[in-house]
Amino acid sequence: MEKVELIYEGKAKKLWSTKDKDRLIVEFKDDLTAFNAQKKSQEAGKGALNCEISADLFDLLAQNGIRTHLIERIDATHQLVKRVDIIKIEVVIRNIATGSLTRRLGIKEGTKLPFALAELYYKDDRLEDPIINDEHAQIMNLATQNEINALKDIGRKINGVLSAFFADRALTLVDFKVEFGRGDYGEILLSDEISPDSCRFWDARSGEKLDKDRFRQDLGGVKVAYEEVLKRIKDKR
Repeated sequence: MEKVELIYEGKAKKLWSTKDKDRLIVEFKDDLTAFNAQKKSQEAGKGALNCEISADLFDLLAQNGIRTHLIERIDATHQLVKRVDIIKIEVVIRNIATGSLTRRLGIKEGTKLPFALAELYYKDDRLEDPIINDEHAQIMNLATQNEINALKDIGRKINGVLSAFFADRALTLVDFKVEFGRGDYGEILLSDEISPDSCRFWDARSGEKLDKDRFRQDLGGVKVAYEEVLKRIKDKR
């Protein structure tokens, strides 16, 4: 399968058409962005790390009954995926208070939440991806209530699988963002990626941050942190 035409370029990935109208190629870039792309940089090898991490985690989720758009990882930085109609809602699942949740609600950083919190955000860079509720999503015709319920349910199921998986590898899954698309028959498929760009991982012993917060907070060692996440995915501790 070969690239034909660049049809979309985002902050961290490019999307290419192929000769098969139902198949696309995702190219992972080395770009790093934060704060709605107000902060930018590059980290050589970061795209390859995210490509492999995401493919491994999508495979794990597929083995646990989560339907995804991934067909296969083609090479170090490319994946072959099913074409989907992207739902313009980001689903964020939170296990521990940090980031915007702490800023918005004043919940103390590091507080373990009594249950996995599911939040919805409208995918729109111009509006800086604002938080929305179910009714906002319906008013804007982003999804039906049944679809919204499914997005939250799938998000929590993903959380259950990944939290247990990473706990076995001495990593705490603090929170993560996932995106979904509609397949040929309207079925909801996990899309985009799951990587240290879209998750927060803390070392279960030291509390060290092993995700994009290292870039956001100028902690350094971004690539080393991503490599450590991949190592733990591959080698159970």
